[in-house]
Amino acid sequence: MDEHVNRPDDNSKEWTLIEKLVMDLQKEQRRTRRWGIFFRSLMFVYLFALLWLFRLPGESALDLANGQPYAAIVEVNGTIAADQDASADALITAIRRAFDSEDAVGLILRINSPGGSPVQAGYVYDEIKRLKQIRPDFPVYAVIVDLGASGAYYIAAAADEIYADKASLVGSIGVVGSSFGFPGLMDKLGVERRSYTAGEHKGFLDPFRPEREDEREFWESVLKVTHKQFIDQVKKGRGDRLVDNPDLFTGLIWSGEQALELGLIDGLASSSQVAREQLNTEEMVNFTVRPDPIEQMIGKLGTSVGAGIASMVMGQGVQLR
Repeated sequence: MDEHVNRPDDNSKEWTLIEKLVMDLQKEQRRTRRWGIFFRSLMFVYLFALLWLFRLPGESALDLANGQPYAAIVEVNGTIAADQDASADALITAIRRAFDSEDAVGLILRINSPGGSPVQAGYVYDEIKRLKQIRPDFPVYAVIVDLGASGAYYIAAAADEIYADKASLVGSIGVVGSSFGFPGLMDKLGVERRSYTAGEHKGFLDPFRPEREDEREFWESVLKVTHKQFIDQVKKGRGDRLVDNPDLFTGLIWSGEQALELGLIDGLASSSQVAREQLNTEEMVNFTVRPDPIEQMIGKLGTSVGAGIASMVMGQGVQLR
């Protein structure tokens, strides 16, 4: 008798095993579909929340204000530069919208910035002064949160009054232009630098060539002129409220309490306090221009890294510090 002939109970066991495998496979497929649906739903919720967070500034707040008087808020956050959130274009756009609003009773510049480009800061300063001439009855207040230094203070000086917390850092009225020098390293590595220029001083900021004394003196003279421009604008904005102190424009930075004694600020208060006590309103509407969320995510993933490294190495820009 053939020993390999399948018995009925053997067939039954095989079919049972096959059925079990098929059932397990179906369960796994259903589980996979459920998890797929869950993660897709989670992604939609995440994207919706992201878009909500980056919605156009002031729209919902204006609706909530419902025609009631309010203080317009414009935030100056981070480095002041053409390619940053605190660019002159973004700040001026927001400030103009605030001045054009009929229900706004005043503007509060909420500042938390280490400074940056003197050009960008100067654009904003000049625009505030221009708009004040058009609408002189529209008060402008600056409120420094954690930091209002250098170019950020330059902008604040355009306001009618400046406020800060007692522990805020205020001032740093100075100019810096920094770079690196690598000529010795190039020699050690045996790397030959090939730079072709027309003009005796065209490459004077090149970090791969030795520094010349006459070029260093020239660059310092440029920084001194920029520093004087900065000082003049601060004096124009603050007037006789500034205390005669030899350290005032040396680039030092002070606490809010010290800044009050020096006349750099007018009082110690938060944005809500200024709105309540100076503008007589509890309502605040944020006019700050927000970047497009998609462009912001894409921009932060790549090009900004290379640009940051390049600017750090070359260091040819002038910054108010």
